[in-house]
Amino acid sequence: MQIYKLYYKAMYNTSLRMIGNKTDAEDIMQDSFISAFQKLSQYTEEGSFGGWLKRIVVNNSLDALNKNKLETDLNEHLEVVEEETNIVSIDHIKIKDVKDALGRIKEEYRVIISLFLFEGYDHEEISEILGISYNLSRTRYSRARKKLIEEVSLIQKERNFKWA
Repeated sequence: MQIYKLYYKAMYNTSLRMIGNKTDAEDIMQDSFISAFQKLSQYTEEGSFGGWLKRIVVNNSLDALNKNKLETDLNEHLEVVEEETNIVSIDHIKIKDVKDALGRIKEEYRVIISLFLFEGYDHEEISEILGISYNLSRTRYSRARKKLIEEVSLIQKERNFKWA
């Protein structure tokens, strides 16, 4: 129970950023803990336990996306994200705008942005996780980043247009 309490929120958030649905992310997180506890003998202590567990959560999230092609419920996703953080501005960019923009981009872009920016995987690790080449990982991340920036700009223009 101590291990669960220590890691459940981070693992839930990892899945939520990839899946975009609270209920499915919670299910994936729970299944990942069950899987980890059942395979505890396979943990080699080469890396941190949290990293090993996160890899299970990421793989289970990717499996769920591939099997079900889960649709993102943007409103539900934003509700959870807003609970986690306050909306703050950084150089006129609101965190909420970035989160809204994440909900607008393609799933493959959202996944690679989540793995690289939020989960801290490098392109070599991402290429292994997604089963793509290192170069494709870098290219897809570059395109995802560009698309995310475009969407943030659109969101800001839409908001400014409403207030004008």
